[in-house]
Amino acid sequence: MRDFFLYRDLGIAGATNGKVIAHLVKANLPPEDGTGWHYHVCDFQIVIVMKGWAKFMYEDKVTLVEAGDVVHQRPGMVHYLFDYSPDMEYLEIVSPADFGSVDAPPATDTVPAVMPWK
Repeated sequence: MRDFFLYRDLGIAGATNGKVIAHLVKANLPPEDGTGWHYHVCDFQIVIVMKGWAKFMYEDKVTLVEAGDVVHQRPGMVHYLFDYSPDMEYLEIVSPADFGSVDAPPATDTVPAVMPWK
């Protein structure tokens, strides 16, 4: 969990005996360093953007996701959420519920600049 996001657990882990977790993630503070490069140890993960936008580096590619977009983050994909709007909110669904995050070396030396909040 990161302090620049707010998390709301939706109770799915208990309802599925730990097979799946679902939580809403909202922007809490402006982006500074972002999430850093990492990957998740899981079998399945999707991110559904509910409001606003976010910019990810998926390996060496910048990807803008906006409200209504759904992204499948394949297991082991090195990524980095580095910028997002003040109203950003997404639903994250992951299996298993006790998935892990592992720091990873950068997939590229270049990450675009963060846009300051106004």
